[in-house]
Amino acid sequence: MYSRNQRLEAVQLYIESGHRCRHVIRQLGYPQSPVSLRSWYEDYLEERQSGTIIFGDSRKSKYTELQKHRAVDHYLRNGKCYAQTIKSPGYPHKESLIKWIDELAPGQRILHTKVANDTSFDFGQKTDAVINLCHRRDESASVIAEKSGVSRQTLYKWKTHMLGEERRGVMEEKAKANQQDRGIDDGEINKLKDEAMTLQEQIDRLQMERDILERTVDLIKKDPGADPADLSNREKTILIGALRHKYTLTALLSSLELAKSSYFYQVTALESADKYGDLKQRIYELFHSNCQRYGYRRIHALLRLEGIVVSEKVVRAAMNKLGLMVMKRNAKRFYSYVGEVSDAPPNLIKRDFHADIPNEKWLTDITEFAIPAGKVYLSPMLDCFDGLLVSWSIGTRPDSKLANSMLRAAITTLGNDEKPTVHSDCGSHYRWPGWIQIMDNAGLVRSMSKRGCTPDNAACEGLFGRVKNEFFYGRDWSEVTVEEFIDQLSDYLRWYNEVRIKESLNWMSPMQYRQNLGLVA
Repeated sequence: MYSRNQRLEAVQLYIESGHRCRHVIRQLGYPQSPVSLRSWYEDYLEERQSGTIIFGDSRKSKYTELQKHRAVDHYLRNGKCYAQTIKSPGYPHKESLIKWIDELAPGQRILHTKVANDTSFDFGQKTDAVINLCHRRDESASVIAEKSGVSRQTLYKWKTHMLGEERRGVMEEKAKANQQDRGIDDGEINKLKDEAMTLQEQIDRLQMERDILERTVDLIKKDPGADPADLSNREKTILIGALRHKYTLTALLSSLELAKSSYFYQVTALESADKYGDLKQRIYELFHSNCQRYGYRRIHALLRLEGIVVSEKVVRAAMNKLGLMVMKRNAKRFYSYVGEVSDAPPNLIKRDFHADIPNEKWLTDITEFAIPAGKVYLSPMLDCFDGLLVSWSIGTRPDSKLANSMLRAAITTLGNDEKPTVHSDCGSHYRWPGWIQIMDNAGLVRSMSKRGCTPDNAACEGLFGRVKNEFFYGRDWSEVTVEEFIDQLSDYLRWYNEVRIKESLNWMSPMQYRQNLGLVA
């Protein structure tokens, strides 16, 4: 890729700069990484020790000598036209063709010096302008070109042409005369040039670092003290895109410590269309159609039921990007213990909340909802078979009427031979004579948790957590009356029974699961 002279120049600058790779890359614009420069330096040292030339060109010509001769012959026989020669045989690049012509037919190549030989300007005008360009430091090239009545590009073309002619000596003599008149020698000029170049490099680098920091705050929305080197490759690519009009790609990649291959990979990724656009739209619809109560697992299950095959990780990433999050908050427990009203029955469930058939094990408890309009209490009956809510009662007071009405409604769903075990905590509602009498009349078996031991009734506590996370938390209830809240809670509990899917039920709701088993019509 790089010639021997280019490598030697880079190694020499590397030695002079005190083995600073970044300095060489910024100065020359190559190589692409410090690793290559260090490798060149090692080859250079080995060549000096062994005396064998190993520090040659890194790329061999892919064209044969016969192909070179044919290309040069075509150029000479067809009007010495580069474009026609390259187009006809189909090779090579113009730079390679020029090199072959100079090698195989010296002096036969046409030199284009139209601008340099323009007769509208005499040689003296051109010489004075080029001398000022090369040796005067108090005026810019644009100012010198304007005084000479030409463009900046034309001025530099004069310089390129005249430095290659025999009149180089005339220019050097006039330049030396101007230097002597001003009392400046060559060594001092070269020193000033080097100092000016070094200062300009430092200014450019500091300005670029400042622009990068400002763009990091404006575009990436990072804190003002954030280090650009800690950004992701995607964020670095966005910064480079915003500064490409001002700085070279090589300088920006070096400053941000980003590999060139990584940069172009991120550019392609940013420009490509979002292949999950339709999927994100469907995820958004499913999330809101279920009242923002489904996390990524249930959304993934719904997509699978619709025949959309995609990874759970993709669904989770899409929901994060869309900002679809289920609100969560630690629940405040409601305590109904008021003392030993009657003897507590033994704990027959013993934290085994699995049931093989419906109406084998029931769980109950009371929870509180505090809204600005007042407090509302829920007393449900949960079937351990599939989590179905057998019955529930909602009221504004946590009294025995709330619990007893729920129990009577649950008993009406039982068959003649169904006698479930009803498990509760040790609250007073389940130790009053009224509750005990209803249980005895229906032939139901009582079971009770130890006082203050929440895990003994964990399945019912889990139900309350789901209800509050999905229905209660994260919503504004300031304009809702108690009656409206009770209606909305009842609607949610019906949705919970009939629509809400569960992974343990093969992504069916409790009612759908029983219908699938043929237990209900």
